[in-house]
Amino acid sequence: MRLQDDTIRFDGAVASAANLPAANLPATDLKVRVTWPKVAATDGVRDVPAQAGILPEAIVGGISTARTNRAELAQLMVADVCLARSGSLPVPRLVIASNGSVIAKYHRDSDFRALIDRADIVDPDGQPLIFASKLLLREPLHERIATTDFINDAAAAAAEHGVRFYFLGARAGVAEAAAQRLAADFPGLQVVGAESGYFERSEIPGILARIRASRADVLWLGLGSPHQERFAVEHRAQLAGLGWIRTCGGLFDYIGGDVPRAPRWMQKIGLEWMFRAILEPRRLGVRYLVTNPAAVYHLLTKTRN
Repeated sequence: MRLQDDTIRFDGAVASAANLPAANLPATDLKVRVTWPKVAATDGVRDVPAQAGILPEAIVGGISTARTNRAELAQLMVADVCLARSGSLPVPRLVIASNGSVIAKYHRDSDFRALIDRADIVDPDGQPLIFASKLLLREPLHERIATTDFINDAAAAAAEHGVRFYFLGARAGVAEAAAQRLAADFPGLQVVGAESGYFERSEIPGILARIRASRADVLWLGLGSPHQERFAVEHRAQLAGLGWIRTCGGLFDYIGGDVPRAPRWMQKIGLEWMFRAILEPRRLGVRYLVTNPAAVYHLLTKTRN
């Protein structure tokens, strides 16, 4: 299946996206819940899910968190782009990640909590969330969906299906470098725009205009928290036509910069935060000393089916 403008293509079989039933949804920036029919696929392309957008959830650390996996989420991204191109998705779906730092801030800062509650999908970025769900839930979360891993699933799906990315975030030149590296790793991937995340508020109308003019399908927003969540919520309605706004924190620094990831063994046992704190003790050391105990408390007392 490859999306070509407003058409869904399955290796020669063509189905117009205009034939999809239009959802009777208000053009607001509230949570979007849309269903669409299952579409038959050929040559090994998996079917579009019958109820994409309504992922099963669990309360993990007090936040409604999707019970899904990276492959399923990438498939949902493609399906949402199909909806957006057909005009059936009135505003982009807002997809964010939860981890210990997010959970701690969610319970400490009411303004931040309001932003997180506006997201359509919250996926589990931190390994401690998976541990807590296995300990406390009848049906635990499926897997950790680290954004730095998920970008590979999303890029592979985007290259296959013709989904267009736009990168906004990081220092000057880093998002562009990330775009070049991903395009090299995933032939056919279209990154139709990339720019720095350092800008004045007066520049936002121009940024929004460039995103719209690029005909992007997915905006990857790496402005740091809570700036990226606030930007997404405030400007979501002005970006109608996109399928997703995906917040991604420091993703571009990992792909296009010189920031290394923790060894795989540290990731698996939930110690990636320690590796980051060692690399940046002045910026992250104190943060984790404050947020980790709070996150553990909320994970143990606010995780339920």
